[in-house]
Amino acid sequence: MSDDHTHVQEFFSARAACWDSRFPDDGPAYAAAVSEMGLGAGDRVLDAGCGTGRALPPLRAAVGPSGTVIGADLTSAMLEVASQAGRGMEGALLLADVTALPLRTKSLDAVFAAGLIAHLPEPSENLRELARVVRPGGTLALFHPIGRAALAARQGRRLTPEDLRAEPNLGPLLARSGWRMTSYADEPGHFLALAVREP
Repeated sequence: MSDDHTHVQEFFSARAACWDSRFPDDGPAYAAAVSEMGLGAGDRVLDAGCGTGRALPPLRAAVGPSGTVIGADLTSAMLEVASQAGRGMEGALLLADVTALPLRTKSLDAVFAAGLIAHLPEPSENLRELARVVRPGGTLALFHPIGRAALAARQGRRLTPEDLRAEPNLGPLLARSGWRMTSYADEPGHFLALAVREP
């Protein structure tokens, strides 16, 4: 396991128990983002880096009882909180590294990823791994419940031109990774970039 992974696990393990109480009002933003993905009954979707599983209920509602919902996270403490909150009933909880997923190629219709991109050690390569498990024409949603500027202010930092989520950077990054960005929204109340898996 890389130092990057160890750092991510340590960071989120220390915060897992109080994560939902720190951000209690994010639910509607998650639901709105999922609604933008165009999921249908029977679809197969992965919540990559699912954390405490806040996206799992709206994902399950979108794909219905015949669909497949998987929440994958690197941090067992986050998955434990998801399970305690009953979100494991909405989908399968999988302790897994999203940079090397134990899933078949082209086995999914969509990937939802909240706050994930900032924690990827090799963003281009890691987004390519997400592309591997999605069928051509499938969807990727890169989401955060607040916009880039609000997040930077919360973290006590300034936005820089190098920010991966800036539109001029994210579009080419996705294109190098097997995706084509189809929409981009960076507003105070949410960040959402949607992309389609290229053939």
